[in-house]
Amino acid sequence: MTSGPGVPLADVVAVMERLYPPLTAQSWDQVGLVSGDAAQPVRSILLAVDPTQAVLAEAQHRGADLVITHHPLLLRGLHAAPAHEAKGRALRTLIGADIALYCAHTNADVATDGVGHALAEACGLLVTEPLTVSEGQELGRVGDLPHALPLAEFASMLADRLPETAGGLRVSGPPDAPVRRVALLAGAGDHAFTQVVASGADVYVTSDLRHHPALEAREQARLQAGTPYLVDTAHWASEWLWLPMVARRLDEELSATGHGLDITVSTLPTDPWDFVVRPGETGDARGAHPVTPTPRGAS
Repeated sequence: MTSGPGVPLADVVAVMERLYPPLTAQSWDQVGLVSGDAAQPVRSILLAVDPTQAVLAEAQHRGADLVITHHPLLLRGLHAAPAHEAKGRALRTLIGADIALYCAHTNADVATDGVGHALAEACGLLVTEPLTVSEGQELGRVGDLPHALPLAEFASMLADRLPETAGGLRVSGPPDAPVRRVALLAGAGDHAFTQVVASGADVYVTSDLRHHPALEAREQARLQAGTPYLVDTAHWASEWLWLPMVARRLDEELSATGHGLDITVSTLPTDPWDFVVRPGETGDARGAHPVTPTPRGAS
């Protein structure tokens, strides 16, 4: 852990807001500083996708002064925050341990060094354009692979670049079908099928695909050229890729001002699923397939 006076929290917040301006967040979103005093010193930062109890416990263990997460703790309004409820417990933990919490959500999704670009890089895309524009902000990415790949090979490549989760990747389409043009939207993306089709993508990479939207999209595709195929990733995994990127940018920005901080990317999985049970297997430990994610690029 870095010793010394640290950096005022306000200075770290200022850097985050230059990189990911709050005004670029979607109107329904809640981003920015959730807890903490602008004047409190920051020597150590922990980055994570979700502000779960496990992540906050890791922050305490590491002596972190600030936790930066992608997902907000308080996206929807609260009327009470008692300690026997999860959000109340999280707030109590943060305040009691004097740990600040900052969230960059949809403003990080749309940024140049943001969540969408991190997923595009993992997909092997070098040059991209926006998939769609929402409230004046580019959302999602579309681009071409250097050369076509069989769908199964593309999905395998992406799986190797994502942190492992119990559910892995779900793929819809013939394994040997060639794909080159890729559309992607990190996080939940089954609302964007119209834009995906308009982009001419061979495959769509996103998360949280529900049965009916996904089935209808594939049924429509089969009436045409068969595309877009679908790759459904774990929500946490697709957005975790941004964390090493923001760690690097924070380090660059703060080092330029003469401040060196400990910046750590959490590798604790906050994907809600722990194991899968396959047909013919029991749901006990013998039939479970747990995973211990070791995300690539963690620091």
